[in-house]
Amino acid sequence: MWLEILLTSVLGFVIYWFVSRDKEETLPLEDGWWGPGARPEAAEDESIRPFKVETSEEEIEDLHRRIDRVRLTPPLEDVRFHFGFNSKYLRKILSYWRNGFDWRKQVEILNRYPHFKTKIEGLDIHFIHVKPPQPPSGCTPKPLLMVHGWPGSFYEFYKIIPLLTDPRNHGLSEEHVFEVICPSIPGYGFSEASSKKGLNSVATARIFYKLMLRLGFQEFYVQGGDWGSLICTNMAQMVPSHVKGLHLNMAFVLNPGTLTLLLGRRFPRLFGYTQRDIELLHPFKEKVFYSLMRESGYMHIQCTKPDTVGCALNDSPVGLAAYILEKFSTWTNPEFRDLEDGGLERKFSLDDLLTNVMLYWTTGTITSSQRFYKENLGQGFMANKHDRIKVHVPTGFAAFPCELMHVPEKWVKFKYPKLLSYSYMARGGHFAAFEEPELLAQDIGKFVGLLEQG
Repeated sequence: MWLEILLTSVLGFVIYWFVSRDKEETLPLEDGWWGPGARPEAAEDESIRPFKVETSEEEIEDLHRRIDRVRLTPPLEDVRFHFGFNSKYLRKILSYWRNGFDWRKQVEILNRYPHFKTKIEGLDIHFIHVKPPQPPSGCTPKPLLMVHGWPGSFYEFYKIIPLLTDPRNHGLSEEHVFEVICPSIPGYGFSEASSKKGLNSVATARIFYKLMLRLGFQEFYVQGGDWGSLICTNMAQMVPSHVKGLHLNMAFVLNPGTLTLLLGRRFPRLFGYTQRDIELLHPFKEKVFYSLMRESGYMHIQCTKPDTVGCALNDSPVGLAAYILEKFSTWTNPEFRDLEDGGLERKFSLDDLLTNVMLYWTTGTITSSQRFYKENLGQGFMANKHDRIKVHVPTGFAAFPCELMHVPEKWVKFKYPKLLSYSYMARGGHFAAFEEPELLAQDIGKFVGLLEQG
């Protein structure tokens, strides 16, 4: 089996090298229509409308009725989170959700930042737009687009936004002050879902690019993890003259170095690896192969038949919570599988976690959010042009140690040859902005500083 893996990796590297040498290709801009029916002849309404998150007594009562009727299977003895979400701990969460969680209060928190909607390519696109409350004299805030992933939401950025827009009052350097725009991916939360097949990361990148133009920004920075990293990468591939800088905390990199990684454990410097790379990637079978096998079952389902599991999750708030919150356990730290409570409250509050779940529940968007997997990953190996071309935009990368898979600097630089900043982060996992907002904010500032010095 290992020989097959090595041969496949070498073949993949040769193909990738051949098709993606240093040609500065770009993705075509194209156009799309994702609303129901045929595209109307009339010009699209480009107005930007204020939006407010709202709730109702009926919505809350329906949620409580469904929680009250829960039917759970007891966990096996001493299973902790190794079989998935432990139903014993889930009962504690449900008790809080039913009796202690105040959704009305959380709606007020959601409305703390200004929300808007605008129609792009037939879809109502939701976003928050936060400007600095008091920018330093002579300072022009830098526009920064931040894009979430699955199973997250725009709410992931609520703790990092004040660090970026008002750094001085949060103990950070005010050398770089940002104006932050956080949209919801189409089919997630308050952004309308596509009525047609084909809305993938490239189409989303184009929609968000049009959003930034509509807001008056010709040049801007972009930042993302999870799907956000791919969407921001596609935007840099599509309109590199408009993306001033790209900062990522996850990279979809076709691995050109598996063979060298196996040999690099004994001779790391010879193959371009640091000691920290070796620590994060070895033992290889456990930290790469078995880890990805354990954590990728959901992906296979969502890449093939997202609507089937979506029927169950969209009908049961309890099932939805277990499905989503399990990711906030093991993707934050794989060792949390060994804990009875999955370590959820070590890094997050139940209010924050349940608010994210409620954004999927109240909008009924779990199925449409899962379709994004099939649209992006259900087409086969290297089926998309963006897989095969490099990114020639200045790039910064934050490598959080508990990310699903560590990506060494040499791998990132293969896809992003203008890599200016690569940081080994002190702690943190997949949901970086949600979990370690200060660390991520500092690294964004570091990257922008290096870019502007150059």
